[in-house]
Amino acid sequence: MTIDHDQNFKELISTFFLEFLELFLPEIASTIDPNSITFLQQEYFADLVEGEEKIIDLLVEVKQAGRDATFLVHIEAQASSEANFNRRMFYYFARLHQRYVKDIYPIVIFSFDEPYRVEENTYRVAFPTRKVLEFSFESIQLNRLNWRRYVNQPNPVAAALMAKMKIAKKDRAKVKAECLRLLVTLRLNPAKTRLVSKFVDTYLRLDVREEQRFQSEVDKMNPVQKEEIMQITTSWEEKGMEKGQRSLVFLLLEQKVGQLPKSLSDRISAMSAKQLESLAIALLNFSAIDDLTTWLDDLS
Repeated sequence: MTIDHDQNFKELISTFFLEFLELFLPEIASTIDPNSITFLQQEYFADLVEGEEKIIDLLVEVKQAGRDATFLVHIEAQASSEANFNRRMFYYFARLHQRYVKDIYPIVIFSFDEPYRVEENTYRVAFPTRKVLEFSFESIQLNRLNWRRYVNQPNPVAAALMAKMKIAKKDRAKVKAECLRLLVTLRLNPAKTRLVSKFVDTYLRLDVREEQRFQSEVDKMNPVQKEEIMQITTSWEEKGMEKGQRSLVFLLLEQKVGQLPKSLSDRISAMSAKQLESLAIALLNFSAIDDLTTWLDDLS
């Protein structure tokens, strides 16, 4: 399964930006005016060394309470260990500072599983007689954080990111159960609950034995928590079944009428589960793209 790490972390942190700072950087979070938080548009930079175009993950403008001046929080989610990443962060910093002429607080979330070594978070230029530059950024390396420290933090980011922290194999089922236990105690709205639960399920996929241990952990919880967690896991199963059904419909359609243009694929992707069931029956009689187009037009 291909995982869009950048998108997953961007969605999580942009939805819970202040909670993210409160969890990892409480001193910074306590100074920010919550009403001042503004997410800036994506920034694109040409990487002259690698010859690629790079995109800043998150750039947020905030104001410290009681002050008129704003500053920027730049957050990068790094899903793999990369040589000279500290240098790249300095390049980002320099270009952002040049463009906005504002103070910038850079943060990196290292989310890879390995290696476990401490990642470099400083970039230096120095001579024997002079220190020319010493740039550093805040480093949050998840695989060096113990999930047990966060299990009782009333914070949705903790509920999500425990799934990417340092976890012994024998504890994987327990951690998934604890992530969901914490999530249901937060009483988030349905959309935010789905976002966090999807994140947890993406990064803590369990095998059959682990699923049994997970169920045993859930069974130990109080009845209310157990019921709410079961609703979440049932939703995962339903989404998985719907995804499988949609994939099968696409496969059958391509066998019947050939490759679908994007316009038709998009219409099918937006269909409900009940509409997909109807299409799965109807497509048995299709022989050309026009049959599918006519059926979709009649549906709308």
